[in-house]
Amino acid sequence: MNKRFALAAVVAASMFVAACGDDKDSAPVTTAAPVETGAPAEAGDIVAVASGNPDFSTLVAAVQAAGLVETLQGPGPFTVFAPTNAAFAALPAGLVDKLLLPENKDVLVKILTYHVVSGKVMAADVKAGDVPSVEGSNITVAVDGGKVTLNGSSNVVATDVAASNGVIHVIDAVILPPGLDVAAL
Repeated sequence: MNKRFALAAVVAASMFVAACGDDKDSAPVTTAAPVETGAPAEAGDIVAVASGNPDFSTLVAAVQAAGLVETLQGPGPFTVFAPTNAAFAALPAGLVDKLLLPENKDVLVKILTYHVVSGKVMAADVKAGDVPSVEGSNITVAVDGGKVTLNGSSNVVATDVAASNGVIHVIDAVILPPGLDVAAL
């Protein structure tokens, strides 16, 4: 369960970074269905905040399986687009379990780091455009009337979950780096 949460946190981070840009005409992100962190923002780093929220247990498990805990506990700052457990559950049956296997660690790392962007980008600063993820590929961020989507398939549903080394934005779908074929797993 913790491995799945870690994956979701990394994925969320990548999504948020990709959404950041310099377009000052974009509307601010609004929150829908707030997600409780289970711990105050001052409680700790991105991993600690995610670990304190049962809605991120799959993401936390994934982050652990990928060996990214220490990285996401580092100084950052990071912006993480964090998929919820429901977002991971929407993936094809059996995919999360396959991703958590040691032999698929490299693929898991690519997916999780695709959800992370460098820097701390608050919702009010999110702009439309392509944003480079820590994985290396761009995330396409769209802003329409305060609604933010990533790659046209994932909605930002809660924003500005503070951590000592960055910020988490909650997303409702896992995003995959371009060209990654998870069907081959």
